[in-house]
Amino acid sequence: MAKTKPGKKDLDSYTIKGTNKVVRPGDCVLMRPSDSDKPPYVARLEKIEADHRNNIKVRVRWYYRPEESMGGRRQFHGAKELFLSDHYDFQSAHTIEGKCIVHSFKNYTKLENVGSEDYFCRFEYKAATGGFTPDRVAVYCKCEMPYNPDDLMVQCEGCKDWFHPFCMEMSVDEAKKLEHFLCSDCSSDDDTKRSLNSFQVSPPVEAKVEPKRRKR
Repeated sequence: MAKTKPGKKDLDSYTIKGTNKVVRPGDCVLMRPSDSDKPPYVARLEKIEADHRNNIKVRVRWYYRPEESMGGRRQFHGAKELFLSDHYDFQSAHTIEGKCIVHSFKNYTKLENVGSEDYFCRFEYKAATGGFTPDRVAVYCKCEMPYNPDDLMVQCEGCKDWFHPFCMEMSVDEAKKLEHFLCSDCSSDDDTKRSLNSFQVSPPVEAKVEPKRRKR
């Protein structure tokens, strides 16, 4: 067990107030924001502890939504995308509203049905600098953007690259009906191929800022 301050003890689990749902260190949870108009915060439980008065606090590692990051939401960010930050806090356990699942990017793309409790993470985020790990990701289509799992894409049988229907001047319905597809490069005699194969994710200049404290 991890060391705790005198008068405090580590707990193996906590039952979310008003529910029968049990959370443990390592679980991902939804936490109540101070502004009721905002969606719940998402965090990973690192530790649960109680003091001598049985007040229970949790140490959490925050996930950031794209719009909370320095670069803001980008075209390739999925609706359920989160960034695992290096921002930790202690919060009252009573602010936990529910459980959720933060999938790996690969596992999320394999889900047949995405529920309200499902999220995914493919980047770690440095709250003080706005930097991401990994710093670069593969790009697709002639628009040369990273993959957004919310967008339908079709694969070229020639180069094996993936393309957005819109970029190929097709509707989504037309793309769904395709049995075979060749991109414009592969269907022409032009052998010139795109040389770029990655996308810079982090801001070009890393500004020093303090992480925002989550208010409740």
